[in-house]
Amino acid sequence: SRVIHLFLALKSDGSGLSLASDPTGTVNFLDMVNNLQGDSGRGYYIEMSIGTPGQKLNILVDTGSSNFAVAAAAHQFITHYFNTALSSTYSSTGRTVAVRYTQGNWEGELGIDRVSIPRGPNGTITINIAAILSSDGFFLPGINWQGILGLAYPVLARPDSSVEPFFNSVVKQLGIPDIFSLQMCGAGLSASSTTDTTGGSLIMGGAEPTLYRGSVWYTPIIEEWYYQVEVLKLEVGDQNLNLDCREYNMDKAIVDSGTTLLRLPVNVFNALVEAITRSSLIEEFSSGFWEGTKLACWMKGENPWRFFPKLSIYLRATNTSESFRITILPQLYIQPITDVDGTLDCFRFGVSSSTNGMVIGATVMEGFYVVFDRTQQRLGFALSSCAGQGSYWCHLLQLYVCKYFAFYEKLQQKS
Repeated sequence: SRVIHLFLALKSDGSGLSLASDPTGTVNFLDMVNNLQGDSGRGYYIEMSIGTPGQKLNILVDTGSSNFAVAAAAHQFITHYFNTALSSTYSSTGRTVAVRYTQGNWEGELGIDRVSIPRGPNGTITINIAAILSSDGFFLPGINWQGILGLAYPVLARPDSSVEPFFNSVVKQLGIPDIFSLQMCGAGLSASSTTDTTGGSLIMGGAEPTLYRGSVWYTPIIEEWYYQVEVLKLEVGDQNLNLDCREYNMDKAIVDSGTTLLRLPVNVFNALVEAITRSSLIEEFSSGFWEGTKLACWMKGENPWRFFPKLSIYLRATNTSESFRITILPQLYIQPITDVDGTLDCFRFGVSSSTNGMVIGATVMEGFYVVFDRTQQRLGFALSSCAGQGSYWCHLLQLYVCKYFAFYEKLQQKS
């Protein structure tokens, strides 16, 4: 059915959520739809124009860090880089900067320059840029991006929080609401199997109604550094893992678009694998599959997803006596790996163990439209419009209203 989109003047409603905009204004959300390319394995990226005259680079979108950094020297895995000498508006601050990620790290110099986003808010902004001069394990084979856009809070910025992050500068200089939202359309979720490349949308200044279906459910941002949330429980199928909720949040639980997998604290991961093994229709499974060192393969045309249960993460709602769950279907966490063998379809396990907390990564986010509402310190989840249309997807997101005691009573009854 055709979607009719009404334009309204850009303003925050009472909840601080901007829903539509004036096409002649600073923010026109429809211009930003489909401004991302990529996938969960290699990351989602947006095109930017950096310096004067503008140099076009693809920039990885990462909600788990806070520096805006671009390659400023040649590297074997990237096609081009930002040449600071060719920009008349680039100035170095003389400060060095280094950032280490879960995978990879880089070092460089801090500078300042002008940036515009062809499919973003109208206008040019002056921002802090880390010019990457050396790196290890950061740029990888097969990627199509040359920099990273850290969208988290100033606390995580390096070398210190005085380095204003990119989105803070956008909000301040262009006057848009302090909200952005992400839709990442993974290959496993596409309504059409013939889609050549997957992509998504980074909407700066609010939420675009055509990118989600139904309601947006919000969970509080517990602390403004990463986008830290509170997880109340996990289920495999309809079976509660029955762990103390502190286990799920040890030492933090965050939503991070720059991490591919769903990463779980070791105890939670082991309990999850045991529960999947018990409820799976496959009796024998190599431990290497769960550990991420081996693929599982089926004859072409077989559907392995029917063998696996759904996973559910329960998050505290903004009304603290409520919770809601985000459900991760097998299509999201049993992930196809292309070009392995002509006669086989091979898959990897999209969940891994973590020593530094739970990370709700791109594997999970691909099912949802995620609203980063920084004005009200909350994170919203809605069913993404790029998920398939069938009734199979209808119950991805459900609100559970239950007073504390009733909630924990139910947990006890199931244990």
